[in-house]
Amino acid sequence: MKDYKDLKPLTDKKLRTLRNNLNNRLQAFSNGSAKALPPSHMLHGLEEGHCKELLVRVGQELKTRA
Repeated sequence: MKDYKDLKPLTDKKLRTLRNNLNNRLQAFSNGSAKALPPSHMLHGLEEGHCKELLVRVGQELKTRA
C-alpha cells in the first residue's frame, strides 16, 4: 500500500487519477464486486473505509489548488 499521508507532492493529474480510481473502487465495493488488487495498483491494500477517507482528502486538496 502506498503512503498517501501527504498529497501535496502529487501533480494535479495524479490527484485526478487517484480520485477516479477511488470512485471506481468504492463503486465496486458497493456492488459487491470488489476483487483483490495486484500489488502494483495504487490502491492495493486499501479497504472501503480508507478509500472513503482518502477520497475526501483528495477532493479537499484539489479544491485548494483550484
